[in-house]
Amino acid sequence: MIKKKWRNSSLKGWLYLLPAILFLGVFMVYPLIDVFIYSFEEGYNSASQTFFGIGFYNYSYVLHDPYFLQALKNTFILVIITVPLSTGIALLISVGLSSIKALKNLFQTVYFLPYVTNTLAVGLVFMILFKKTAYSDGLINLMITWFGGNAVDFIDGPYWAKMFVLCFYTIWVVMPFKILILTSALASVNEDYYKAARVDGTSKLRTFMRITLPMISPMIFYLIITGFIGAFKAYSDAVALFGTNLNAAEMNTIVGYVYDMLYGDSGGYPSFASAAAILLFAIVLTITCINLLISRKNVHY
Repeated sequence: MIKKKWRNSSLKGWLYLLPAILFLGVFMVYPLIDVFIYSFEEGYNSASQTFFGIGFYNYSYVLHDPYFLQALKNTFILVIITVPLSTGIALLISVGLSSIKALKNLFQTVYFLPYVTNTLAVGLVFMILFKKTAYSDGLINLMITWFGGNAVDFIDGPYWAKMFVLCFYTIWVVMPFKILILTSALASVNEDYYKAARVDGTSKLRTFMRITLPMISPMIFYLIITGFIGAFKAYSDAVALFGTNLNAAEMNTIVGYVYDMLYGDSGGYPSFASAAAILLFAIVLTITCINLLISRKNVHY
């Protein structure tokens, strides 16, 4: 009797999960398998649905393509710089917001506004701030010249200047969401721990390192994981700043390379795009697994 009830409840649970399983299968699992197959089909023609061989040529081509290598370099720089900085700055701001009482909700709303603003609109504002034109060098260059520096073309100038703007823009866009998550995490920490620390005369820094950080470590780990994944999938940020011809600007990303292979000026090569997409998937999966291994020792649930 008990076994029969368990079977009925198990069947009911699977029936509830069936719509989600079908959705994931049709829109995630099947496309991933399809892309994996495309990546090995050499000379695939999307019009005739034909190819002349199966092998690793697509991967070899992509890994030797200077545009892909440039996109890979840009993406890794973006990930290495923006994820730690945005998480660290968001944590500092969240701690500051949690420590104030007056106008707390107002400040939280102000910090969250960039997240609900259209990405391209924010990019346009950044272009106005950084881009040199025939009429103006931009507000940032104006501030640089005030302190005796030389104006820099951040949009069409040297590589380091363009990468600086892209990293700055990315941090600006993603930080509001991280502030919201971390502020909520800080609010959920039990006040009894802080009271006990004050009774023992523990310094604020030690309280933060020994109580606050361990208690919110699951949220920090979540933001790091999603930050890595989001940074590796960056594309619209670069388009908002440098336009659609990212290869000419030397600011393309891996996702931008995949798009170009499918629809851009060099488009019509789904096999190359599939190979690049699988490489991106492998990179993200590897880094996620490494983070999961590291989290076993440093994240407290």
